[in-house]
Amino acid sequence: MTNLYDQIKLLYDQQLYSNVISLSNLVLSLTDHNNDLLNPTSKFLIYVHCADSYLHLADYRKAESFYRKSLQFRKFLLKSKNGAKPINQDNYKDLTSDNDIKYQIHVCLMKMKNQFEALQVLQSIPGKQRTAKINMALAKIFHEQGMERSAITTYKEVLRECPLALEAAEGLLSLGVKGIEVNSLIVGSSANLSSLDWLNTWIKAHAYLHSREYNHAITAFKSLDNINFLRDNFNLLLTMGECYYYAGDDKNALSCLRRARSIEPDNRKGLDLYAALLYKGQYIKELEKLIPSLTINNECSSEIYVAMAYTLYASRKFIRANTLTIQAINLNPGNIEAIILRGNTLIEQKKYQDALHQFRAAMQLKPYRYEPHKGCVDCYVGMHRLREALNIASSACKQLGHTPRVLTLYASVLMKDPVSVGKAKNLLDKALAQDESYLPAVYFLAEIYEQEMNLEAAIELLERQVDIQPTCKLHQMLGDLWARIHNEEKALNHYAIALNLDPNNRRALEGMHRLDNTTTKFESSYYMTVGEENADPTFDVGDGLPDSDNDEVAEESETEAVWSDMDLEANSQ
Repeated sequence: MTNLYDQIKLLYDQQLYSNVISLSNLVLSLTDHNNDLLNPTSKFLIYVHCADSYLHLADYRKAESFYRKSLQFRKFLLKSKNGAKPINQDNYKDLTSDNDIKYQIHVCLMKMKNQFEALQVLQSIPGKQRTAKINMALAKIFHEQGMERSAITTYKEVLRECPLALEAAEGLLSLGVKGIEVNSLIVGSSANLSSLDWLNTWIKAHAYLHSREYNHAITAFKSLDNINFLRDNFNLLLTMGECYYYAGDDKNALSCLRRARSIEPDNRKGLDLYAALLYKGQYIKELEKLIPSLTINNECSSEIYVAMAYTLYASRKFIRANTLTIQAINLNPGNIEAIILRGNTLIEQKKYQDALHQFRAAMQLKPYRYEPHKGCVDCYVGMHRLREALNIASSACKQLGHTPRVLTLYASVLMKDPVSVGKAKNLLDKALAQDESYLPAVYFLAEIYEQEMNLEAAIELLERQVDIQPTCKLHQMLGDLWARIHNEEKALNHYAIALNLDPNNRRALEGMHRLDNTTTKFESSYYMTVGEENADPTFDVGDGLPDSDNDEVAEESETEAVWSDMDLEANSQ
């Protein structure tokens, strides 16, 4: 090989990719006018090195172009004859194979989100020549395209060649293949491996997860989370947290994800779910602390955009939150957390039809998730279309099972019609029979008791819960109930506790203000001026409360500097 090729190879080996591109472009132009400058094999390899360099520098369109040129040149090279003398066949050993080049073209096309053409390129490789790498890439595309039978076949081919390709095993389980069959594919091909007890449990746990038997999956994962097996493994904790979340156990889900992040704080996987749990638990300060650490390198992924959007959503900046969810969806159209959050931001803006479109898309992606069903119900209720809301809630019961949160969702719609309040009450009783501490059911049942003027039963129900898990809403509701039966002392006490837990709780502030007005009504009325008599006697709730979408308000939070940078980045994209 010539000195010119040796110099390009040296640059490539030293990972000086921009230098490889600069020199290769010059050398290839020279060879167009002087065929003797390089031998054909060297010219082919320069095409490949140049394409690889473009790929390393993330210029995927240029990389694809050079890979295709190298593919064409290779075909020419194998057919050509150098005068009467064929090209030395020994040099063919140095040539990158057609299949490897096609795989790289697929990588470029996937980066450019051209999945259909990437699939066509991979399918052009004959079946007998497909390596495990090619089959894995094919299986993933088949899976995403909904071509389940083809995906199952190719995943199995991967496992036959690489029995511990766990991503392929999980892919099979998610497509409904029985755990016993997957286990036989792995164990049957890896007879020489020892200590596979943990692997059997891992397969069983994932089989339970994908068959939606979350409690069994959690039990299996917990058996692996010990010092003899996979204690403090990031992926195990993340998957276990997902199981808890899908089962509706937000407290344990958050605990698992907190442990996972303490082990690998820079790992972005599961970050969007973690942000969702922090928001649901109202750990807003902890959520805000995520942002500076996430944006140090200024490399935004779909998960990071969702985490930032939740911080804005918690501050009631719905327009900006919606913008970031759009960025997240553009980066990863299958990010279910981004779609759900976008739907919720649109609900807050009263754009119910647009929100409904998002939740329907989420339901198609993950029909077993509770949040899309609830989002659709909220949209129909917001549009006063109770019949459609009831249909969605009823189908959720059939599809997700009669769990406490699904029963409560159905009851929340039934409560809106006086005729069906009795049925709603029965459903809430069933929900609390399964989980007596499920607070949404407690809140709705207390509301029904209050509507029935059974205030003592409502107080008794809430008092039982406040001893177990005191929340701001429990104390605020107790304050309202005690005020209704004219026990001002207990009402004020509960309002004070509620405001101690959440100083910005409007209902508690209003309740306390009403009690103060009642006790001072006659004493203060004589001294009030005419202007004061006509004034609004409530209070200015703006103090201390977040101002929705008001970008002119000065933010004291340490994250404010991040938002302007991210808006610029979002606009540039």
